[in-house]
Amino acid sequence: MASMYSAKVMEHFANPHNVGEIPDANGVGEVGNPKCGDIMRMYLKIENNVIVDVKFLTFGCGAAIATSSMATDLIKGKTIDEALKLTNKAVVEALEGLPPIKVHCSVLAEQAVKAALSDYYRRQGIDPEPIVGKIEEDCDHCSGESCKV
Repeated sequence: MASMYSAKVMEHFANPHNVGEIPDANGVGEVGNPKCGDIMRMYLKIENNVIVDVKFLTFGCGAAIATSSMATDLIKGKTIDEALKLTNKAVVEALEGLPPIKVHCSVLAEQAVKAALSDYYRRQGIDPEPIVGKIEEDCDHCSGESCKV
């Protein structure tokens, strides 16, 4: 079973980075997928347009935990603009691959980051949709077919 996953995925599953909550977060986003049961919550601490801290809480499979961990690593220390460019494909590449049936977890990680950034903009009195885009509430990526994202 472990051979389905890269050493990076196994590392981030066994020893996830940035787990926890940020009580005074500037942005909090939560996404989930009812078909697979994964729920991800991201917390952002932003200073001078830079993500100085990021934490996550994920309830889900090993791939969901690994993608949450990697996504937080990829945006920590980055500007908001850089974080907005995070894609699920970048998360998969940084993890050195995911089985096709688990790619939806990387989609959720991307959506969780964007949901937290949307919350940050809302708290600033700015409409986030023109900047962040619309965050899909439910996707078809858990159907058991290869992800088409």
